[in-house]
Amino acid sequence: MTKLDVTVEETVFATDKDLLMEHSEYFRALFQSGMRESTQDKILLRNLGAMGFLITLRVIAGERPLLSREEILQAVECAAFLQVELLSKHLINLIGYENCLVMYEAAATYGLLDLFHAAALYIRDIYEQLEEDINCLPAELLQYVNSLTPSTFVAVGAHTPTLEFLEDTSRTMCFLNEQENQWESLGCIPDNASTFLAGVAILNNKVFIVGGARGANKQVVERSFCYDADSHSWSEFACPHQLRYEVTLVGHEGHLYAFGGEYERVPLAFVEKYSLSSQTWSFGKELPQPTAGPPAAKAMGRIFICLWKPQETTVIYEYDTGKDDLINISSIRRPQSYGHCMVGHRDNLYIMRNGPSDDFLRCTLENFNLSTQQWTTLSGQYVNSKGALFTSVIRGDMVFALNRMMTLLYKVGTHSWRPIKEKAGFNKGGQLHTFFLRLPMKTKLMASKLYKNPHQSFL
Repeated sequence: MTKLDVTVEETVFATDKDLLMEHSEYFRALFQSGMRESTQDKILLRNLGAMGFLITLRVIAGERPLLSREEILQAVECAAFLQVELLSKHLINLIGYENCLVMYEAAATYGLLDLFHAAALYIRDIYEQLEEDINCLPAELLQYVNSLTPSTFVAVGAHTPTLEFLEDTSRTMCFLNEQENQWESLGCIPDNASTFLAGVAILNNKVFIVGGARGANKQVVERSFCYDADSHSWSEFACPHQLRYEVTLVGHEGHLYAFGGEYERVPLAFVEKYSLSSQTWSFGKELPQPTAGPPAAKAMGRIFICLWKPQETTVIYEYDTGKDDLINISSIRRPQSYGHCMVGHRDNLYIMRNGPSDDFLRCTLENFNLSTQQWTTLSGQYVNSKGALFTSVIRGDMVFALNRMMTLLYKVGTHSWRPIKEKAGFNKGGQLHTFFLRLPMKTKLMASKLYKNPHQSFL
């Protein structure tokens, strides 16, 4: 560790010079410049706030602090001036209903482009909820938000590969037209693709399908498929080294992560990572136990996995993508409980599980807060009839829970999820995959045209 004293607003911070160079383009350029400052062990930073610099130091040291409005403004200034990508990513992970407009305007002021675009997308997705506040934005910022494509709720049922000569008009991926309150088709998935017990993930506005099974014997599907929402086209990509079904797939920062699964009815502990840039799979740290379909979620830019242990214990692990390691985060015991899933929202993980054994159609909901490391059981019970909460995804502060009867929207609250309204249900049986895509108008028009000929090939 090379010590460096940095003075900001008359406050002296004892810092690690190497750590600053690793995470800040500004300090890297300064200390490699050959100028007099590059050899000094004391630096004075002008025109920055001490609070913002303290937040910067906390973030590059590995903390993920929640920030107030004033702290956000100073953090954005530091992230832009010192060019700290890790701080920019942290700010993006903090975007929420109460701070998205502040983030957006601050990012525009200081030229922090990644945060600017991320905040604009968030605002576009919750446009109606912001009501009059949205009109307080400068005209050019409002115009940029309106130029973006909002995210759309998409669902696909459980389909196994079919022979080309067999007509199967049900092999469709559909989106919810919220204004008309009806489901519309995006066309058929490829004939050789399986969404039955497959891993499905979203990354870069694309749908990735890995593995899956066909037939009662669960014969593994040996092909992987990708749907590009921007071009409205399907393509194939490489399969993992270990073929599997009932695999959990997560998309994160240019990679797909495949967790667990089964092969020939044998549970697996393998973890594999697919790089979109190199188009190759590589093995990662194995799960501590073989598991089929472990629930997974992303929160605060991190990946979390839920595993069952004996004695009715649920354990949450973080998969550290930087170190390729599994970290035990927390555990909780609940009797007579099974079949759970998990979603992330801000610094919270929500774990859904069945209710008591005599009321399995009702779902209990528990929250693990990453900042406080505390568990909370949310008040009330949540309808789980025909799989509602077990297909939940979140947009902004709204949960979309889907079954054949309805799409139920919840507002995420501190101690409960409050039902807001109902939308049309998705009339498909069996397992459902739900997610959000940004569907350009041209994609919807192409889908409408192709739907008239649902067996036209996308490949």
